[in-house]
Amino acid sequence: MFIAVVLCMAFAGAQTHPAGFDGTPVHWRLIPVKGTSFAAGMSAFLNIVYTLVGQITYPSFIAEMENPRDFKKVLYLVTVAEVVVFSLAGSIVYVYVGDAYITAPAFGSLDNVYMKVAFSFAVPTIVFLGVLYSTVSSKFIFQQFFEDSVHAKEHTVFGWTVWVLIVAATWVVAFVIAEVIPFFSDLLSLMSSLFDTWFGFVFWGVAYFQMRREEQSAGWWKRQGIYGNIMIGLNILLIITGLVCLGPGTYSAVQSIVTNYQTGTVGGVFSCANNGFKG
Repeated sequence: MFIAVVLCMAFAGAQTHPAGFDGTPVHWRLIPVKGTSFAAGMSAFLNIVYTLVGQITYPSFIAEMENPRDFKKVLYLVTVAEVVVFSLAGSIVYVYVGDAYITAPAFGSLDNVYMKVAFSFAVPTIVFLGVLYSTVSSKFIFQQFFEDSVHAKEHTVFGWTVWVLIVAATWVVAFVIAEVIPFFSDLLSLMSSLFDTWFGFVFWGVAYFQMRREEQSAGWWKRQGIYGNIMIGLNILLIITGLVCLGPGTYSAVQSIVTNYQTGTVGGVFSCANNGFKG
């Protein structure tokens, strides 16, 4: 994926014109254009959230580590790397492509040959992420049924049969959702509002208060110093942000989908058409 992102930035600057060029000058803006709707603004914010927010997979990774406290070292390293890489990639491609031709994903803004070359390096990562999320989701479902049973601790025919069926079901559901919402940007916004804002904001804010209560007993918040009070405020803000994105954010994502269908700016469902959407 890193190679794909670097190539995308390089090709955006190397190509003569962005994909779909119709003579409209390439122009970029530092702030949203006047008249930008709430749904459009929230959709853009949710796309950023999807890229950078903490993921639901974190608790699963932490739970399987021999020393869970070591996870924060990896988290710091990966977070710094992704903020730098994705911030640079988004900014550079946007400046070279401009408002009129930028798409989500950004590969769709490249000339056809450039797009195929860059996107080919992203395919293995996309497949891997599909397997990763499917495994985490399937494991959660499997453990709800067989957490303390022999099927969760030993290799049994029934256990493996159920596991295969659960994994197959998650892939089918994911495929249907991806095809019913045939444009990438709004799909990301909807997933971000429904899942990432909860598990990326609310979950961790609530977890902070629960962990402090377990470590310091009831009434812990009364014994905090300046740093502790700042952390309390930040986590309250984190929870509020998540709830705002969960409520109005979901509304804006759905409204954007409805608007795009009404204006005919997207193709039909279950088609092989490009689902990159100009935003």
